[in-house]
Amino acid sequence: MTILVQILFSFLATAAFAILTNVPRRSLLACGLVGTAGWLAYWVCVHYGGSPAFGSLLGALAVAVFSNFASKKMKMPVTIFNIPGMVPLVPGAIAYQAIRSFVTGSYEMGMQSAVQVVMIAGAIALGLVLSEVFNHNIRSFKEKRDLVAANRQKEWLRRRKKPLK
Repeated sequence: MTILVQILFSFLATAAFAILTNVPRRSLLACGLVGTAGWLAYWVCVHYGGSPAFGSLLGALAVAVFSNFASKKMKMPVTIFNIPGMVPLVPGAIAYQAIRSFVTGSYEMGMQSAVQVVMIAGAIALGLVLSEVFNHNIRSFKEKRDLVAANRQKEWLRRRKKPLK
């Protein structure tokens, strides 16, 4: 039952934020699914003993990968899916705890929470950057491969048109 609640609320949170940021209506379902995929990657990692920072890294990678698929399928910019998809991963409750601890004078607890927030935020940023690097390398490899294939075909056609002596 708990996994269904996780799926439902991660979808709703992502779709609601997508509505707030005025994404096109036809992309709302895909935005919700992207956010759900990222949250599920995070939840599975943390549920099976991983750290929240590592879970956030995996979640950010999942969001970035699914955002690229959605953007290509729907022919829309990737940021339409990336930004709302990251909402379930944002460590808002921990950041609130950090500030609350500082205000109430629990500086040690505040520092622990603040460090955890910074680690999670860094993991989210790293996940997005790594995904973009991989996508750029894959795109570059495909372009080079296509260029080599086109040059080979031109060379083959040029040789074929030459008369044999």
